[in-house]
Amino acid sequence: MHLRRCAKCGHIGCCDDSLNQHATKHAAETGHPVIQSFEPGEEWFWDYRTNDYTDGPRLAPPESHPHTQPVPGPADRLPRNWRALLEEREGLI
Repeated sequence: MHLRRCAKCGHIGCCDDSLNQHATKHAAETGHPVIQSFEPGEEWFWDYRTNDYTDGPRLAPPESHPHTQPVPGPADRLPRNWRALLEEREGLI
């Protein structure tokens, strides 16, 4: 799972590969359509209105989560069966 940052308000949410798809839900609930990757080394923006990459504003630091933070993030905060839950959601099992 990867993190995404709202270009309008800075909200950090999980990508669509996560169980709850927080970034997409935030966009739908707030009308904030543009996100930027919050992953180290990634600078792209995405626009939910067009479902395509877009240009975006320079956002205030930090530009990503710490390089030392694992993905999916903190192991002690994930359910032990997180992989199975994702596979179940995707209909893989």
